[in-house]
This record gives sequence, C-alpha cells and structure tokens, in this order.
Amino acid sequence: FAYSEGCREFCVGGALGFDTEAAKAVIKFRMSHSDVILHVVVPCADQADSWGASHRAMYDYLIGCADRVSVLSDSYHGSCMKERNRRLAESCDIMIAYCNRYASGAGQTVKMAELAGKKVYNLYSALNSGIDRE
Repeated sequence: FAYSEGCREFCVGGALGFDTEAAKAVIKFRMSHSDVILHVVVPCADQADSWGASHRAMYDYLIGCADRVSVLSDSYHGSCMKERNRRLAESCDIMIAYCNRYASGAGQTVKMAELAGKKVYNLYSALNSGIDRE
C-alpha cells in the first residue's frame, strides 16, 4: 500500500525481528519494482557483533542488498538506538510498524512519527483494539 501512495524509498532500522522481515519484503518487492530503494539505518557499526551466526549472516545479506546504508555511530552508546529511531521517524512520509507495546524501541519510534504528524500503519492489530499505549 505504501508504494501505491508514492513511497519509493523504504527505510528499516537494521534490528532483528520486524526490521529484518521488512527488509526481506522490500528486497522481494524490488524484484518487480526496480524504482524501489532499500535504506538501512544502523544505529552503530558494531550493532551485530554479538549476534549468533545465522542472525549475523542475515544481517550481512540485508546490508549487502541495501541501496543505502546509514551508520549513525562507530560504536554503541546510550543514545544511538534513540537516534536511529528519531532518524526513521523524521525521514518517513509513512511509517509501517509492528508495535505491540509502546514501552519499546518500536513504540518510541511510532510515538516520534505520530508527534511529527506522520501517517502510521501499525500492523499489530491488537493495538487498535485498546491495548495500553504506555
């Protein structure tokens, strides 16, 4: 649906979970839509250093498939994840999220996008039926 609304650059945060699945979906979609760009926004260069072999292999694959990679810090520090979240929220026109609780990094990113007046599609339907947004 984002493509039909004019989105051509899709940014993901490079984390395990939904970011990984979203990046894989963009790579697949790009096979039939050559104008699509995958942009991975990485909070720190050493983000995947402690991940297991299979997760690290997937991360390396996604980074290799990306059209753009933005690394926000050389190494992990206390605010690099928040900076990544802010960058994702501020740079999007439409945010597609899978957020099951607002007290999380995904929740923080969704709140930032909402405060910036961005259109947010949360694929976790339970949030829309009354789960606490704290």
